[in-house]
Amino acid sequence: MTTQTLQTSVEIPYAPPQARSVGLLRPALSLCHRELIRFLRQRNRVVSALITPIVFWLFVGLGMGHSFSTPGQSGGGYIEYFFPGTILMIILFTAIFSTISIIEDRREGFLQSVLVAPVSRMSIVLGKVLGGTTLAFGQAVIFLLLAPLIGVHLSLVGLLGALLMIAILSFLLTALGFCIAWRMTSTQGFHAIMMLFLMPMWFLSGALFPPGGAAGVVRIVMLVNPLTYGLHGLRQAIYWGSSNIAAGPDFGICLLISGATAAALFLLASSIASKRVSADLA
Repeated sequence: MTTQTLQTSVEIPYAPPQARSVGLLRPALSLCHRELIRFLRQRNRVVSALITPIVFWLFVGLGMGHSFSTPGQSGGGYIEYFFPGTILMIILFTAIFSTISIIEDRREGFLQSVLVAPVSRMSIVLGKVLGGTTLAFGQAVIFLLLAPLIGVHLSLVGLLGALLMIAILSFLLTALGFCIAWRMTSTQGFHAIMMLFLMPMWFLSGALFPPGGAAGVVRIVMLVNPLTYGLHGLRQAIYWGSSNIAAGPDFGICLLISGATAAALFLLASSIASKRVSADLA
């Protein structure tokens, strides 16, 4: 007597990663939500991100109030001139701290697990950048609400323009931080790049002194610095309708340059993330 065994094979169709992909927005929102949760759980980071720029604003603004001429302001002195620059500094610091998490995620192994998931690199970049943008935007808006304390009262149009410019600058600086942090392997190296590259961009944006008061090569650098136009657009929005704004490009020009720079940096970050496949998975 022979026993015949019936073997039944079930073929499971294989779907390539592109077919199993869940799209661009859903993974990006998940990574963005993770960044927000991580930020809220680090209370010392919340406090330092807000208190440090405020202390810097008060010390520098009050210290230089009687030794620095601020042409084009409405009479509030240097502390009023320095107010938009402090908003930009808040955005910069938050973007730096949020993109440092890329280095930490690589060291902890989380980034490797995300990279092997069936999602596009652009979705990963968008999620990280949106997370940092949301954090920077929220903190900058909180500081913007302090404007009445120095006698600055925003109109509705000015408030909407300021919010739009803050959102663009937050996205721009977070994307720039991503481009730098993706190639870094240590937080110490990232801080060195920050002091060498990102902080000078802020110094030469018109946050501390107007471009018209600079001379020689410093003025040229300020004119090609994209943050100069973003900060000038923010200052125009805050003092919307005032005739005391220092001369410079129109708000629309500043908005166009800042938006184009933010889009270009996001595409650059996506390109950088897509090219480092083997190194990221190692």
